[in-house]
Amino acid sequence: MDGIPLLNFQASTGIIKVYTFNQLAKFLEIAQREKLKETQACLEANRDPAAKILGPSFATVEGEDRSMLRLLDKVKKGNEEPQAETQMKLFLLLQQLDMQLLNTALQKISQEVRLSPQAIKNDVQLLQSFSGEEDKSVLKSISYTSEYEFSNGCRSPPWRQVYGDICYLIIVTHDTGVLYVTCSTAGVFENGGFKKNSEDIIYNRKGEIYKDLITFLKQKSSIFAENLTQIQQNFVLQKKTIAPHKIQKTEIPVNDEVDQNEKFIDYLDKNKLERKKLPKSKIRDVKKEEHTLKSLESSHHQLLKDDRTQMKDRIPSKINQDKENNETITTIRYKCKASKESKSSFKRIASLDAEDLDESSTESEEEQQDIDRQQESNTDLPSEYWQIQKVVKYLKGGNQTATVIALCSMRDFNLSSETCQLAIQDVGGLEVLINLLDTEDIKCKVGSLKILKEISKNPQIRRCLAELRGLQTIVKILDSSNKDLKCLAAETIANIAKFRKARQTVRLHGGIQRLVGLLESNPILSSNLTAEQKKDIEVARCGALALWSCSKSKKNKEAIRRAGGIPLLACLLKSPHDHVLIPVVGTLQECASEPSYSLTIRTENMIKDLVRNLSSESEELQMHCARAIFKCGEDEETRNLVRAHNGLAPLVKLFNKSDNKELLAAATGAVWKCAISMENVDRFKNLRIVETLIKLLVGQPEEVLINVVGALGLCARDRSIRAAIRRSEGIEPLVNLLTGTNNALLVNVTKAVGECAVDPENMAIIESLDGVRLLWSLLKKPNPDIQASAAWAICPCIENAKEAGEMVRSFVGGLELIVNLLKSDNIEVLASVCAALAKIAMDEENLAVITDHAVVPMLSSLTYIRDDVLRQHLADAIACCCKWGNNRVAFGQTGAVAPLVHYLKSKNPLVHRATAQALHQLSFDPKNCITMHENGVVMLLLNLMESTDETLQEAAASCIGNIRRLALANEKARYK
Repeated sequence: MDGIPLLNFQASTGIIKVYTFNQLAKFLEIAQREKLKETQACLEANRDPAAKILGPSFATVEGEDRSMLRLLDKVKKGNEEPQAETQMKLFLLLQQLDMQLLNTALQKISQEVRLSPQAIKNDVQLLQSFSGEEDKSVLKSISYTSEYEFSNGCRSPPWRQVYGDICYLIIVTHDTGVLYVTCSTAGVFENGGFKKNSEDIIYNRKGEIYKDLITFLKQKSSIFAENLTQIQQNFVLQKKTIAPHKIQKTEIPVNDEVDQNEKFIDYLDKNKLERKKLPKSKIRDVKKEEHTLKSLESSHHQLLKDDRTQMKDRIPSKINQDKENNETITTIRYKCKASKESKSSFKRIASLDAEDLDESSTESEEEQQDIDRQQESNTDLPSEYWQIQKVVKYLKGGNQTATVIALCSMRDFNLSSETCQLAIQDVGGLEVLINLLDTEDIKCKVGSLKILKEISKNPQIRRCLAELRGLQTIVKILDSSNKDLKCLAAETIANIAKFRKARQTVRLHGGIQRLVGLLESNPILSSNLTAEQKKDIEVARCGALALWSCSKSKKNKEAIRRAGGIPLLACLLKSPHDHVLIPVVGTLQECASEPSYSLTIRTENMIKDLVRNLSSESEELQMHCARAIFKCGEDEETRNLVRAHNGLAPLVKLFNKSDNKELLAAATGAVWKCAISMENVDRFKNLRIVETLIKLLVGQPEEVLINVVGALGLCARDRSIRAAIRRSEGIEPLVNLLTGTNNALLVNVTKAVGECAVDPENMAIIESLDGVRLLWSLLKKPNPDIQASAAWAICPCIENAKEAGEMVRSFVGGLELIVNLLKSDNIEVLASVCAALAKIAMDEENLAVITDHAVVPMLSSLTYIRDDVLRQHLADAIACCCKWGNNRVAFGQTGAVAPLVHYLKSKNPLVHRATAQALHQLSFDPKNCITMHENGVVMLLLNLMESTDETLQEAAASCIGNIRRLALANEKARYK
């Protein structure tokens, strides 16, 4: 064109020049798949394309762009600049193209907005507020895998933050179960969850990446999407109903899907905005009920306004102020928050993971505490807070001398104060103290551990230490040859291992074996100890203290046993030093709930030492010894050993210390278990224990009452003790306890009342106090243990009441209730109900009533269950019900006869006696006799005739006689 080639290639420089867009398009077609790269290279080589096309006058310069004004001036000149009009059109076309490209790019970029930690945090807080076990909640739970938050808002490890990871979530939905989710700057996706037997996460992505957490959950859970939509609709309707005109003012035109999410984020954050505006003194006085819809709407409006002006608020003065604060307080602030929602979700998830099923029933109540801390304004903090933060700065200096001096200075503060503890945490001192443990300097290690030992008593601090992997470092120090380091490390572990995750970490990193190794110290009986001997004793004490904390986990108990800890604990149990015995016995009583430990405690002859320490001057030691006996008391040999070593009297003597409720509960519990043996009951009778126990029935906590009533129930098996309970006016407080709500207490009370009812004089008092009616009402309880114990207690009440039949009929619906319990799946409930029905059926009117309630087919359906206790009482019930002739036929028709014959093969003589009586009653029906004869009943009964039980012999002979008479009658009929 005009002698200029449209495409020019300079071989020497490798530059290609194109003079028309048509040629440029043809050139790019040659690139084929590399079009995008070639276009990018072209734009990079022509940073100012307008100047290349229109001339140097259109080049972009610094400051204001006046190229358009210059172009207008050229157009005005007309003939002087004939190409100006063409240039202007072309310039406008380029500007239009530029705007179109920019709008297209912005639209695409807006759809790929990178997530921020604050956005994820807002979404998680929002979802937590709408989560719970309720059916209408959006989720069951949502929580972070890590409670530690870095200064940039991320919760993922630093080596994962470089890949864009922000945090990892554990989400439990109503329909899909547990979801392990990664939130990164690129979006939200599902990861592989935790590795087996490890706390590490499988970071590999599973499935697609979603733009935000709400979209991810909508795709994964249909119930989440449905409940979220319902909540959104209810929220919008509520706002329209109360203040529709204000909603119109705050609405902004956005797409529908994003609109609902933003409304809920604003709704969650508006209270935070209001708290920032109010003075601190007024915040404490404001109640939730005073937050009206008007204040919420104004907050919502203000929040939208703040979002628009967020970048403008960063004025230079504010930035300078931030820099000054950063010089005083280190910019890295460590936050460790454990909310109630995250703890409850971890518990639910733990039930799904076998690794997490290692907690015993002795779980510390400390784990249930909420350890959130609301940060107060800087003006309200004491001077120690700032002084400690200055000391921590010197710890980071790296100079060894300065570090030791700083550690000594820090120890001068009151480290038991929560303010000082949290000051160390907030300024990043925990990480520094943990790093000092990896140094080779003993003084630095000792100083750091002394501080960590004190501040780790704070629940929040101990969780932060576990999150910072400090526990693993402390466990390694147990291998040190320095005894001071061993003691400090063990004591620190004892403080940290108060929650499940910490105990698990100790076990997985070999801490149990190391702690058991600290117990290898021979007990020194002398009171004159050398310095080295004192250190050895202290090492053993600290090791036992740490094992005590770790032993709240079932898996740790087994690990202690496998590591050979029991013989070492038994050896230390002979020590005369109370400060050593307390953690040793504490560990033993914690582990004694396991059968293997109970057996070993007996075989290692530890009962003698436990009994000896019941007379110690330390009430804490006495309490732990009594608890150990209580937990081992289910074993008969253990009970006999306690009696043999004269341990019953010291236990009863502990009742005098009624002010110490923990000691009283342990002592009464040990007496309860020891009373299982009648030999011990005889000894308790001589110690006049009944009067003491009855005094404890009033004004004591439930933990003590459960044990007291349990002991009374077992002692009441003795006739003289039943009379002593009556003389001491103990029946009335026992009956009054039948109205309680504690299940364990109700089980023991019903047993005690039932034992007292064996005495007719006691029964008269129970009946006058309406105790039988209270027992009958307990049959309505859903707890099978309460149902069974109540039914057992009803048996002696019916047997010893003066007008038993009338009394039972006076309970409206009572007979139907007890018959319906035959539908239970619990063997103990079935056996106790059968025993009660046997007593009820002694009255003909009551027998008619329960027959009308289909008691015969229900009893017949139970004859196939193989349990001797049930068989005995079931046979008794059938025998009593057969006193009405029609029931004999009904039992035969329902197939109860043949299974009853096979009961005679049992090795239990009580079953033989009850079965013989039932068969005797059934044998009056000819068809039943035929069934018995076909099942070989005669030979079985003849074998039982050798028994010394006269009742059994009589019933068996009568049954055989009925069968023979039937056979003789059949022979005569056949002869005729």
